[in-house]
Amino acid sequence: MRRVRVGVVLMLTCLTACSIAREASRHSSPSPTTTPQPVALAVAPPSAPGLDGTAGMPPPTVCGSIDLAGLGRGMGGTLVARPYGWNDAGVPSLDLCALVLTRPGAPSRTVLVGVSALPQTSVARLAAPLGAGPIAAPGIGPDALRGPYGVAFTTDGRAVRITDAHGLKEFEATMLADAVAAVVPGAARTSRITDGACEPSGASAEQFLGGWAVLRRDYRIHSGLTCIWGTVAGTVAIVESVGVTQIPEARRDPRPARAPVGQEGYYLPEDGLLVFRSGRRVVRVSALADPPVAVTMDRLIDIVEPIMPLFLR
Repeated sequence: MRRVRVGVVLMLTCLTACSIAREASRHSSPSPTTTPQPVALAVAPPSAPGLDGTAGMPPPTVCGSIDLAGLGRGMGGTLVARPYGWNDAGVPSLDLCALVLTRPGAPSRTVLVGVSALPQTSVARLAAPLGAGPIAAPGIGPDALRGPYGVAFTTDGRAVRITDAHGLKEFEATMLADAVAAVVPGAARTSRITDGACEPSGASAEQFLGGWAVLRRDYRIHSGLTCIWGTVAGTVAIVESVGVTQIPEARRDPRPARAPVGQEGYYLPEDGLLVFRSGRRVVRVSALADPPVAVTMDRLIDIVEPIMPLFLR
Protein backbone atom coordinates (compact mmCIF):
# COMPACT_ATOMS: atom_id res chain seq x y z
CA MET A 1 0.00 0.00 0.00
CA ARG A 2 2.85 2.33 0.87
CA ARG A 3 4.37 1.72 -2.62
CA VAL A 4 1.06 2.71 -4.25
CA ARG A 5 0.91 5.96 -2.27
CA VAL A 6 4.51 6.77 -3.14
CA GLY A 7 3.79 6.05 -6.82
CA VAL A 8 0.76 8.35 -6.83
CA VAL A 9 2.75 11.15 -5.18
CA LEU A 10 5.55 10.80 -7.73
CA MET A 11 3.07 10.83 -10.62
CA LEU A 12 1.31 13.98 -9.36
CA THR A 13 4.69 15.65 -8.80
CA CYS A 14 5.69 14.83 -12.38
CA LEU A 15 2.43 16.14 -13.82
CA THR A 16 2.76 19.39 -11.89
CA ALA A 17 6.39 19.81 -12.92
CA CYS A 18 5.59 19.05 -16.56
CA SER A 19 2.73 21.56 -16.55
CA ILE A 20 4.97 24.24 -15.05
CA ALA A 21 7.67 23.44 -17.58
CA ARG A 22 5.25 23.72 -20.51
CA GLU A 23 3.93 27.06 -19.24
CA ALA A 24 7.46 28.37 -18.74
CA SER A 25 8.36 27.22 -22.23
CA ARG A 26 5.37 29.04 -23.73
CA HIS A 27 6.36 32.38 -22.21
CA SER A 28 10.15 32.14 -22.36
CA SER A 29 12.16 34.15 -24.84
CA PRO A 30 13.05 32.27 -28.03
CA SER A 31 16.55 30.86 -28.35
CA PRO A 32 18.83 32.59 -30.87
CA THR A 33 18.88 29.29 -32.80
CA THR A 34 15.07 29.01 -33.00
CA THR A 35 13.85 28.28 -36.53
CA PRO A 36 12.22 31.42 -38.00
CA GLN A 37 8.43 31.32 -38.00
CA PRO A 38 6.70 31.19 -41.40
CA VAL A 39 5.15 34.51 -42.34
CA ALA A 40 1.35 34.60 -42.53
CA LEU A 41 0.60 35.47 -46.16
CA ALA A 42 -3.18 34.96 -46.13
CA VAL A 43 -5.42 37.87 -47.15
CA ALA A 44 -8.26 36.62 -44.94
CA PRO A 45 -8.87 33.58 -42.72
CA PRO A 46 -11.04 30.71 -43.98
CA SER A 47 -14.73 31.62 -43.84
CA ALA A 48 -16.89 30.02 -41.16
CA PRO A 49 -19.60 27.77 -42.62
CA GLY A 50 -23.04 29.25 -43.25
CA LEU A 51 -22.03 32.84 -43.98
CA ASP A 52 -24.25 33.67 -46.94
CA GLY A 53 -26.29 36.66 -45.78
CA THR A 54 -29.18 34.67 -44.31
CA ALA A 55 -27.76 35.43 -40.84
CA GLY A 56 -25.19 37.85 -39.47
CA MET A 57 -25.07 41.57 -38.71
CA PRO A 58 -28.56 43.08 -39.07
CA PRO A 59 -29.57 45.51 -41.84
CA PRO A 60 -28.95 47.97 -43.32
CA THR A 61 -26.32 46.64 -45.72
CA VAL A 62 -24.76 48.05 -48.87
CA CYS A 63 -26.57 45.36 -50.88
CA GLY A 64 -29.95 46.33 -49.45
CA SER A 65 -29.35 50.02 -50.21
CA ILE A 66 -28.96 49.51 -53.98
CA ASP A 67 -31.79 50.17 -56.45
CA LEU A 68 -32.32 46.45 -56.89
CA ALA A 69 -35.24 46.70 -59.30
CA GLY A 70 -33.39 48.98 -61.70
CA LEU A 71 -30.11 47.07 -61.49
CA GLY A 72 -31.90 43.74 -61.93
CA ARG A 73 -33.59 44.95 -65.12
CA GLY A 74 -30.27 46.19 -66.46
CA MET A 75 -28.74 42.77 -65.81
CA GLY A 76 -31.64 40.96 -67.45
CA GLY A 77 -33.22 39.41 -64.40
CA THR A 78 -34.38 39.86 -60.82
CA LEU A 79 -31.99 40.96 -58.08
CA VAL A 80 -32.61 40.34 -54.37
CA ALA A 81 -30.41 41.29 -51.40
CA ARG A 82 -30.02 38.84 -48.55
CA PRO A 83 -30.89 40.70 -45.33
CA TYR A 84 -27.74 40.27 -43.23
CA GLY A 85 -24.06 41.13 -43.52
CA TRP A 86 -20.83 39.74 -42.06
CA ASN A 87 -17.12 40.56 -41.92
CA ASP A 88 -14.29 38.52 -43.45
CA ALA A 89 -11.61 39.56 -40.87
CA GLY A 90 -9.12 40.07 -43.70
CA VAL A 91 -6.61 42.81 -44.47
CA PRO A 92 -8.26 45.06 -45.36
CA SER A 93 -11.23 43.89 -43.33
CA LEU A 94 -14.31 43.72 -45.57
CA ASP A 95 -17.96 44.05 -44.57
CA LEU A 96 -19.70 41.58 -46.87
CA CYS A 97 -23.24 41.20 -48.17
CA ALA A 98 -24.88 39.06 -50.85
CA LEU A 99 -27.04 39.71 -53.92
CA VAL A 100 -28.96 36.89 -55.62
CA LEU A 101 -29.48 37.28 -59.39
CA THR A 102 -32.18 35.21 -61.07
CA ARG A 103 -32.66 35.10 -64.84
CA PRO A 104 -35.35 33.21 -66.77
CA GLY A 105 -34.24 29.68 -67.58
CA ALA A 106 -30.97 29.97 -65.68
CA PRO A 107 -29.89 28.94 -62.16
CA SER A 108 -29.64 31.66 -59.52
CA ARG A 109 -26.25 33.29 -58.98
CA THR A 110 -24.87 34.83 -55.82
CA VAL A 111 -22.83 38.03 -56.05
CA LEU A 112 -20.72 38.96 -53.01
CA VAL A 113 -20.08 42.63 -52.29
CA GLY A 114 -17.33 43.59 -49.85
CA VAL A 115 -16.60 47.11 -48.62
CA SER A 116 -13.54 47.84 -46.47
CA ALA A 117 -14.61 48.46 -42.91
CA LEU A 118 -12.02 51.25 -42.57
CA PRO A 119 -10.85 53.87 -45.07
CA GLN A 120 -8.52 52.05 -47.43
CA THR A 121 -6.99 53.20 -50.71
CA SER A 122 -5.22 50.06 -51.97
CA VAL A 123 -6.93 47.21 -53.80
CA ALA A 124 -3.79 45.08 -54.20
CA ARG A 125 -4.70 42.61 -51.42
CA LEU A 126 -8.21 42.18 -52.85
CA ALA A 127 -7.11 40.90 -56.24
CA ALA A 128 -6.76 37.12 -55.69
CA PRO A 129 -10.51 36.23 -55.75
CA LEU A 130 -10.92 38.13 -59.05
CA GLY A 131 -9.29 35.21 -60.89
CA ALA A 132 -6.12 34.82 -62.92
CA GLY A 133 -4.57 37.84 -64.61
CA PRO A 134 -6.71 40.75 -63.41
CA ILE A 135 -6.36 43.80 -65.64
CA ALA A 136 -6.81 47.52 -65.15
CA ALA A 137 -10.38 48.76 -65.54
CA PRO A 138 -10.10 52.55 -65.91
CA GLY A 139 -13.78 52.78 -66.89
CA ILE A 140 -14.65 51.79 -63.31
CA GLY A 141 -11.93 53.71 -61.50
CA PRO A 142 -8.31 54.85 -61.75
CA ASP A 143 -7.06 51.96 -59.58
CA ALA A 144 -9.74 49.41 -60.51
CA LEU A 145 -8.83 45.81 -61.35
CA ARG A 146 -11.11 43.42 -63.22
CA GLY A 147 -10.77 39.64 -63.52
CA PRO A 148 -12.97 36.81 -64.76
CA TYR A 149 -14.76 36.56 -61.41
CA GLY A 150 -15.18 40.18 -60.45
CA VAL A 151 -13.83 43.66 -59.91
CA ALA A 152 -12.06 45.64 -57.16
CA PHE A 153 -11.81 49.42 -56.88
CA THR A 154 -11.95 52.30 -54.41
CA THR A 155 -14.76 54.75 -53.83
CA ASP A 156 -15.31 57.37 -51.13
CA GLY A 157 -12.04 56.26 -49.52
CA ARG A 158 -13.17 52.61 -49.21
CA ALA A 159 -11.88 49.57 -51.06
CA VAL A 160 -14.64 47.53 -52.73
CA ARG A 161 -14.64 44.02 -54.17
CA ILE A 162 -17.50 42.44 -56.12
CA THR A 163 -17.29 38.76 -57.09
CA ASP A 164 -19.39 35.96 -58.54
CA ALA A 165 -18.08 32.38 -58.44
CA HIS A 166 -19.73 31.77 -61.82
CA GLY A 167 -17.96 34.76 -63.39
CA LEU A 168 -18.89 38.34 -64.19
CA LYS A 169 -18.97 39.74 -67.69
CA GLU A 170 -17.52 43.20 -68.21
CA PHE A 171 -20.90 44.92 -68.52
CA GLU A 172 -22.13 43.14 -65.35
CA ALA A 173 -19.07 44.16 -63.36
CA THR A 174 -19.42 47.77 -64.54
CA MET A 175 -23.13 47.98 -63.67
CA LEU A 176 -22.59 46.45 -60.24
CA ALA A 177 -19.61 48.71 -59.51
CA ASP A 178 -21.60 51.83 -60.44
CA ALA A 179 -24.53 50.76 -58.25
CA VAL A 180 -22.36 49.94 -55.24
CA ALA A 181 -20.28 53.13 -55.55
CA ALA A 182 -23.47 55.19 -55.48
CA VAL A 183 -24.55 53.87 -52.05
CA VAL A 184 -21.25 53.36 -50.19
CA PRO A 185 -21.09 56.93 -48.78
CA GLY A 186 -24.42 56.49 -46.98
CA ALA A 187 -24.48 52.75 -46.31
CA ALA A 188 -20.98 51.86 -45.02
CA ARG A 189 -21.14 50.70 -41.40
CA THR A 190 -19.78 52.50 -38.38
CA SER A 191 -16.28 51.42 -37.36
CA ARG A 192 -17.23 49.95 -33.96
CA ILE A 193 -19.81 47.22 -33.33
CA THR A 194 -19.06 45.52 -30.00
CA ASP A 195 -20.23 42.65 -27.79
CA GLY A 196 -19.20 42.41 -24.13
CA ALA A 197 -18.41 38.70 -24.45
CA CYS A 198 -15.40 39.57 -26.62
CA GLU A 199 -13.91 42.20 -24.29
CA PRO A 200 -11.60 39.93 -22.21
CA SER A 201 -9.52 39.12 -25.30
CA GLY A 202 -9.19 42.76 -26.37
CA ALA A 203 -5.88 43.48 -24.66
CA SER A 204 -4.16 40.47 -26.25
CA ALA A 205 -5.60 41.35 -29.66
CA GLU A 206 -4.33 44.92 -29.40
CA GLN A 207 -0.87 43.70 -28.40
CA PHE A 208 -0.68 41.99 -31.80
CA LEU A 209 -2.12 45.04 -33.58
CA GLY A 210 0.37 47.33 -31.85
CA GLY A 211 -2.24 49.78 -30.61
CA TRP A 212 -5.91 50.60 -30.15
CA ALA A 213 -8.32 48.63 -32.31
CA VAL A 214 -10.04 51.35 -34.30
CA LEU A 215 -12.21 48.65 -35.89
CA ARG A 216 -14.52 46.31 -33.97
CA ARG A 217 -16.88 43.76 -35.48
CA ASP A 218 -18.53 41.64 -32.79
CA TYR A 219 -21.80 39.85 -33.54
CA ARG A 220 -23.72 36.67 -32.85
CA ILE A 221 -25.45 34.45 -35.36
CA HIS A 222 -27.09 31.03 -35.06
CA SER A 223 -23.73 29.39 -35.69
CA GLY A 224 -21.84 31.20 -32.93
CA LEU A 225 -19.98 34.29 -31.71
CA THR A 226 -17.64 36.42 -33.83
CA CYS A 227 -15.10 38.86 -32.33
CA ILE A 228 -12.94 41.03 -34.62
CA TRP A 229 -10.41 43.74 -33.77
CA GLY A 230 -8.64 45.71 -36.48
CA THR A 231 -6.60 48.60 -37.77
CA VAL A 232 -5.82 49.61 -41.35
CA ALA A 233 -2.74 47.36 -41.17
CA GLY A 234 -4.02 44.28 -39.33
CA THR A 235 -6.91 42.23 -37.97
CA VAL A 236 -7.43 39.72 -35.18
CA ALA A 237 -10.49 37.45 -35.19
CA ILE A 238 -12.10 34.76 -33.07
CA VAL A 239 -14.92 33.01 -34.94
CA GLU A 240 -17.06 30.28 -33.39
CA SER A 241 -19.04 27.77 -35.47
CA VAL A 242 -21.64 25.78 -33.53
CA GLY A 243 -23.10 22.47 -34.68
CA VAL A 244 -20.09 21.22 -36.64
CA THR A 245 -17.61 18.47 -35.81
CA GLN A 246 -15.26 18.55 -38.81
CA ILE A 247 -12.21 20.77 -39.32
CA PRO A 248 -11.62 21.14 -43.09
CA GLU A 249 -8.12 22.51 -42.50
CA ALA A 250 -7.14 19.15 -40.96
CA ARG A 251 -7.45 17.49 -44.37
CA ARG A 252 -4.74 19.61 -45.97
CA ASP A 253 -1.66 17.93 -47.36
CA PRO A 254 0.76 18.16 -45.70
CA ARG A 255 -1.29 17.85 -42.53
CA PRO A 256 -0.97 20.97 -40.34
CA ALA A 257 0.83 20.92 -37.01
CA ARG A 258 -1.23 19.85 -34.02
CA ALA A 259 -2.06 22.44 -31.35
CA PRO A 260 -2.66 21.68 -27.64
CA VAL A 261 -6.11 23.28 -27.60
CA GLY A 262 -9.54 21.68 -27.34
CA GLN A 263 -10.23 18.07 -28.28
CA GLU A 264 -8.59 18.55 -31.69
CA GLY A 265 -6.48 21.55 -32.63
CA TYR A 266 -4.23 22.68 -35.49
CA TYR A 267 -1.84 25.55 -36.15
CA LEU A 268 -1.44 26.91 -39.70
CA PRO A 269 1.30 29.59 -39.63
CA GLU A 270 0.98 30.49 -43.33
CA ASP A 271 -2.66 31.43 -42.67
CA GLY A 272 -1.96 33.08 -39.32
CA LEU A 273 -4.54 30.62 -37.99
CA LEU A 274 -5.29 28.44 -34.99
CA VAL A 275 -8.34 26.17 -35.33
CA PHE A 276 -9.69 23.79 -32.72
CA ARG A 277 -12.74 21.71 -31.90
CA SER A 278 -14.56 21.35 -28.59
CA GLY A 279 -17.55 19.04 -28.83
CA ARG A 280 -19.75 20.40 -31.61
CA ARG A 281 -17.95 23.76 -31.68
CA VAL A 282 -15.12 24.70 -34.03
CA VAL A 283 -13.25 27.93 -33.24
CA ARG A 284 -10.88 29.77 -35.59
CA VAL A 285 -8.41 32.31 -34.21
CA SER A 286 -6.52 34.41 -36.75
CA ALA A 287 -4.07 37.30 -36.71
CA LEU A 288 -3.06 38.95 -40.00
CA ALA A 289 -1.08 42.02 -40.93
CA ASP A 290 -0.03 44.02 -43.99
CA PRO A 291 2.91 43.82 -44.55
CA PRO A 292 2.75 40.15 -43.49
CA VAL A 293 4.28 39.06 -40.19
CA ALA A 294 4.98 35.78 -38.40
CA VAL A 295 2.33 34.75 -35.87
CA THR A 296 3.27 32.09 -33.33
CA MET A 297 0.89 29.47 -32.00
CA ASP A 298 1.44 30.79 -28.48
CA ARG A 299 0.36 34.27 -29.56
CA LEU A 300 -2.89 32.89 -31.01
CA ILE A 301 -3.54 30.83 -27.88
CA ASP A 302 -2.94 33.91 -25.71
CA ILE A 303 -5.54 35.82 -27.75
CA VAL A 304 -8.32 33.26 -27.29
CA GLU A 305 -7.43 32.11 -23.76
CA PRO A 306 -9.37 34.85 -21.88
CA ILE A 307 -12.68 33.78 -23.46
CA MET A 308 -11.90 30.05 -23.76
CA PRO A 309 -14.59 29.11 -21.17
CA LEU A 310 -17.23 30.26 -23.69
CA PHE A 311 -16.17 27.51 -26.08
CA LEU A 312 -15.65 24.72 -23.55
CA ARG A 313 -19.10 24.91 -21.97
